Amino acid sequence: MSGERAGIRTLVPRIGESQGRILQHLKRGGSGTIPEMARALELSVETVRTHLRALGSEGLVERRGRRGSGPGRPEIVYGLTAAAEELFPSQEGKLLQDLAAFLEERGRADLLRAFFEEQTARRRAALGTRLERLGDDERLEEVARVLTEEGFMADVVTDEDGRKLLRLSHCPLRTLVDVTALPCRAELEVVQEMLGERLSRVSYIPSGDHACCYAPGATERDDGSGSTRGSPRRTSLPIR
Repeated sequence: MSGERAGIRTLVPRIGESQGRILQHLKRGGSGTIPEMARALELSVETVRTHLRALGSEGLVERRGRRGSGPGRPEIVYGLTAAAEELFPSQEGKLLQDLAAFLEERGRADLLRAFFEEQTARRRAALGTRLERLGDDERLEEVARVLTEEGFMADVVTDEDGRKLLRLSHCPLRTLVDVTALPCRAELEVVQEMLGERLSRVSYIPSGDHACCYAPGATERDDGSGSTRGSPRRTSLPIR
């Protein structure tokens, strides 16, 4: 795809080649006006303006004031948004994975556990007020919203048996989970506390399922590794 040729991760399928070049230009220069970009990229002013309008609607480009470059009205200055920065290659996930592996190999998994325990405590305190005075169904929907805000693409679905499930379609910690199940255990603990009941995991992304799905009413504790003893059957669920 053109976004790949421009050196940009294709997280936004609608980005074309010229739009990718504009994003790269703004990344290299920090900012730019329409005439500057038109000259540098050998595009017409109107083409650049049209692409900037499209990129702005995607939340990738923003206005940053005006700049004069001679006689006439100052030109609008454009720059990348924080969302656009995420389109460029990053080594953070790999570095975090290597750090976790380093601690595990050195017998210091206790530091990882302490980190996730502290993180869980902070999240518990921050999320508590959002769930007060909510009924069970409302609470489940609110938990899905919270997890979506954190990048898990969560929603509430119903399986073929009529059970309501909490589905997480994306794992923003996937590279770390390849090394340790601690993030999964911490996430399960937070979700159970938010809902006020045990959950069983009935599908699991690291095991090859398309999503992590949780069902209320676990009879035994899920260990966070994807195996659920005494829980509903584990399968890739048909959801409606």
